[in-house]
Amino acid sequence: MRLSKFHLATVKEVPADADVVSQQLMLRAGMIRKLAAGIYTWSPLGLRVLRKVEGIVREEMDRAGALEISMPSIQPRELWEETDRWAKFGGQLLKIRDRKDAEFCYGPTHEEVVTDFARNELRSYKQLPINFYQIQTKFRDEIRPRFGVMRAREFLMKDAYSFHLDVDCMAREYRNMYDTYTRIFTRLGLRFRAVLADSGAIGGNASQEFHVLADSGEDAIAFSDGSDYAANLEKAEALAPAGARPAAAAPMEKFATPTQTTCEDVAALLGVPLSTTVKAYAVVGEQGFVLALVRGDHMVNEVKLSKVEGLGEHRLATEAEIVDALGCVPGFIGPVGAKKKITVVADRTVAAMADFVCGANQKGIHLKGVNFGRDCAEPDLVADIRSVVAGDPSPDGQGRLSIARGIEVGHVFQLGQKYAEAMKATVLDANGKAAVMYMGCYGIGVSRIVAAAIEQNHDDNGIIWPDPMAPWRVAVCVINPKNDPKVAEAAESLYRDLEAEGIEVVLDDRGLRPGVMFADIELIGIPHRVVVSERGLAAGTFEYRARRASEAEALTREQVFARLGL
Repeated sequence: MRLSKFHLATVKEVPADADVVSQQLMLRAGMIRKLAAGIYTWSPLGLRVLRKVEGIVREEMDRAGALEISMPSIQPRELWEETDRWAKFGGQLLKIRDRKDAEFCYGPTHEEVVTDFARNELRSYKQLPINFYQIQTKFRDEIRPRFGVMRAREFLMKDAYSFHLDVDCMAREYRNMYDTYTRIFTRLGLRFRAVLADSGAIGGNASQEFHVLADSGEDAIAFSDGSDYAANLEKAEALAPAGARPAAAAPMEKFATPTQTTCEDVAALLGVPLSTTVKAYAVVGEQGFVLALVRGDHMVNEVKLSKVEGLGEHRLATEAEIVDALGCVPGFIGPVGAKKKITVVADRTVAAMADFVCGANQKGIHLKGVNFGRDCAEPDLVADIRSVVAGDPSPDGQGRLSIARGIEVGHVFQLGQKYAEAMKATVLDANGKAAVMYMGCYGIGVSRIVAAAIEQNHDDNGIIWPDPMAPWRVAVCVINPKNDPKVAEAAESLYRDLEAEGIEVVLDDRGLRPGVMFADIELIGIPHRVVVSERGLAAGTFEYRARRASEAEALTREQVFARLGL
């Protein structure tokens, strides 16, 4: 490829509406252009990278025995009603009508469609197991699309779905896909980690996410320093403190907190550790008003709280509901002296506390020396409802947890029979009886990987692509070719020889000044740069620089080829 014949449109300025490094660099490098909120056009440069990722994903899925298909992106309402997700999927589901007023959605995922395909195509257990996959554009109507293609509304995704006769077979394919994903992200040259995850809106019995590790990652993941345990914060278990709850050692006392409404401010006023305070979180669930309690230095984990019986569809209580149940405005609430009989759910850590500080259910008043069983009733339920923090013991009993940031790029699920049962997807078993199939689901955010790779691999000058993802592996740059025909000839010869060796190479023959030319090559992240100049030819060398290197080197032709592994 010659850059003089290629559409390369780089810009120096950082776009004002770009929030993260990957979005800034993709726009500056001319990889993407915004059409609407969360919707982007991929330029020839961006598409080259996207196709690199897609190619590796396809190769490894084929190697794993999966079969590629192509399913419609527009899906009828009737299918989604079979699984009760037409309403439950929420505002992310883009709903449309055709000229006959029939309702459809633009597919955010394809569980319903592939299950419909399977129930019509698969008849016998002898056809199982089978794994269908596709690489297709999806649409999810994000309420706040941001971070460029990291959280776009339209995105490219690889989604795969496997079908099985029994649980053991499903588990084997789940492991096969786990190993496949590991190969994919390893081949892409990314630093990643697989973590235990919550199944979320997709549902199912077990799931794991694959995260590209990056300080700018949206997700927090917890991992042990003593084992290979890792989980996202939604899933990581916070163990109960060891030992029994201490006996009460202090009387309960009131103290004035006229403007102190947070645990931090109350602890500072009293001069006590934040870990001796209790934070109250008022919600309304299926059974009514609930007071959830966590330690003052901990945070309620919404996903864990939704797993508590009766709180699957909970919401924050309004101020009027809080006053009605507790007799007090928010900021001073707690488990002591509620106006009405309420349900109290205490985190495991809180249930083990004695002589703690909490709201008094009186405006401007807090309590200290509070104890369950003496000053208020024991909690109605004790559960793990908080997010883990650094230093917590690992749930597997080995080591302590640390927290890192990650960008989710892949997710594998054991769906079980959730969709097959709802849609009556059966095959005949060995006894000739209808058996509901078991399913697995495996997704990779192909376009998201591009942004995640940049978040992990960049410097002040631009992108630093891992070799497998780079639009070209080598850039041959020509300095002042018009001054000496031999320079142009040498560059052409090097370019052709690299191509003949199977190296993806681009010839920068645009005739730009060296500084501008080099800045472009660094910005778009080409891993290897070779400069052809009059001075170099006179010395019998080329100027070689790896993208991650701080200095260039003068190398002979043979040495350049050796650096490229030839």
